[in-house]
Amino acid sequence: MSERWKYQLKMGGFWGVFMTVFMTLFDLKEKPLMEQITSYNFYLRAVVYIAVGVFVLGYFNWKQMQKNKS
Repeated sequence: MSERWKYQLKMGGFWGVFMTVFMTLFDLKEKPLMEQITSYNFYLRAVVYIAVGVFVLGYFNWKQMQKNKS
C-alpha cells in the first residue's frame, strides 16, 4: 500500500470516527444512545463520514502536505 493511501486512511478514518461519535453525542438529547446505535441511519452516517474523510479530506490533506514539503 502506498504512503498516500496509508496517510489518507489514517487521517480520514480518524476524522470519520470522530465525527460519528460527536454527532451521536450531539443527538443524545433527542434519542437515547441504544436507539441511535441500533438504527440504520447511524451506520449509514458512519460509512458516509468515513468515506468522505478518507477520499476527500485525506486527499486534500495529502496534497497540502506534499506542497509544504516542496
